Amino acid sequence: MAQDEVQRTDREALMAQFTRPEQTFPTLTQVEIERLRHFGELRHYKDGELLFETGKPGPGMFVVLVGHVAITQRDGLGHVTPVIDQGPGQFLAELGQLSGRPALVDGRAEGDVEVLLVPPDRLRALLVAEAELGERIMRALILRRVNLIQGGIGGPVLIGPSNAAGVVRLQGFLTRNGQPHHLLDPNSEHDAAELIARYSPKPEDWPLVVTAGGTVLRNPSETELGRAIGMIGGAKDNRIYDVAIVGCGPAGLATAVYAASEGLSVAVLDTRAFGGQAGASARIENYLGFPTGISGQALAGRAFTQAQKFGADIMIPMSVSSLDCSRANGTFALALDCGDTLRSRAVVVASGARYRRPEIENLDKFEGRGVWYWASPVEARLCAGEEVALVGAGNSAGQAAVFLSGHAKKVLMIIRGGGLGASMSRYLIERIEATPNIELMFNTEVTALEGDETSLLRRIRWKSRLSDDEDSADIRNLFLFVGADPATSWLDGCGVTLDRGGFVVTGAQSEQNQGKLVAPLETSVPGVYAVGDVRSGSVKRVGGAIGEGAQVVASLHGYLGDAAKPAL
Repeated sequence: MAQDEVQRTDREALMAQFTRPEQTFPTLTQVEIERLRHFGELRHYKDGELLFETGKPGPGMFVVLVGHVAITQRDGLGHVTPVIDQGPGQFLAELGQLSGRPALVDGRAEGDVEVLLVPPDRLRALLVAEAELGERIMRALILRRVNLIQGGIGGPVLIGPSNAAGVVRLQGFLTRNGQPHHLLDPNSEHDAAELIARYSPKPEDWPLVVTAGGTVLRNPSETELGRAIGMIGGAKDNRIYDVAIVGCGPAGLATAVYAASEGLSVAVLDTRAFGGQAGASARIENYLGFPTGISGQALAGRAFTQAQKFGADIMIPMSVSSLDCSRANGTFALALDCGDTLRSRAVVVASGARYRRPEIENLDKFEGRGVWYWASPVEARLCAGEEVALVGAGNSAGQAAVFLSGHAKKVLMIIRGGGLGASMSRYLIERIEATPNIELMFNTEVTALEGDETSLLRRIRWKSRLSDDEDSADIRNLFLFVGADPATSWLDGCGVTLDRGGFVVTGAQSEQNQGKLVAPLETSVPGVYAVGDVRSGSVKRVGGAIGEGAQVVASLHGYLGDAAKPAL
């Protein structure tokens, strides 16, 4: 067989491992390439040269004009695996190149190569200016990231038992942020066992995390891991943004998409992941335009990509410790947990709410070791074929119960009240009633948790609120969906009025705004707005949060326009 035929066969074999390969790796026509030329610049690479390298910021999108580029995966353990080979008319990029994030794979020239390099800012301009072509490119970027995640290609290597609390925590963090990674169990993987022998970790060190550069971390925090793999950075070059959005749930993402698409410079900060509580919903079926439903992570992921497409700077995980509203230099100052300060002309509070912790004996001991506040595929894997318990009566609890019923042997749904009608959508109630392995326990509350010598949950106890009856069961996974408290502690001292429950008061509800003509989403501090679950009186629904996020942008334009006018 001729060498060209061998190479073609190899390329076809590599292509076959991807879903929808024609859309994932399309070939551009000569006419389409000509339309791209004024967005990029010509570059030449010799045989063996790297166009981009794992773990280093990607320079943008490459359009191959002459030659071939081999894409390979290189992990921190020294393994190199072929991914795909791309030739003339094809482009090299994935979602990370919209914002110049570190590359997840290597791209090496095979022979002499000529390419058109489109840097991130010009790539975003291309996606907006060339609507039809931009749609094809964007679809390919999304599908490539999906394939990387599903194939465990690129990203950090997690080493440890799959049921270790640290493994579950970091897998959940990476999954919810759409970050590729893969897990090695030292009991079955030779390389993992060797690394374990070298570092001799204690149980509290699980997992060991190996970055693409070979750095080994011992059970890092989300922020440590985010920094190590290049997910986050501080404010760029002391830049002053038009608006800083604190919170990356549906409300914050909607604000980011509409504000950035209308030309405002936008920074979005979140302490954990995009999507907020909605991102943990297994299926949302009452959101307009999705008659068959959509997972919270998928909905949030699309909005996250849209915001990057329009140029929003998204910083995750990044916590805001305080807000300075003195506006000494005409800007608000947000103190970040990394020690930096981010400045903006306006602020949108979209920080949502934090999961409420009910009063259950030994609860803190088992958090992350059998007690969970969301139900994702990571947690579902742990309870496959087992009996689980779930506490809650709202839509999030109902969605989680239905999702878990497809994995667990039985779902005990423990409800403090006497019914579901007052707190859950009718369609969810009907689905729960029709699911044979969901058992409803009304007027009941969990009282205590018991575990083993490794501090893993093994048994839960509950009692009836109508009698002295108590009972227990051997249950290793408990899911809590009992509401949430507003995440507003970072607003202390800045003058933003809160109601008795700690939610942000907006519009005419605020005493400071009474008698004034103010925007309905403006707080007691001019230039500071609140949207979504954190706002007092909000409807606590995904659709409502997205609507408020879109609505607030008109107020931002008005405020920023007035602030820019010279004093008369």
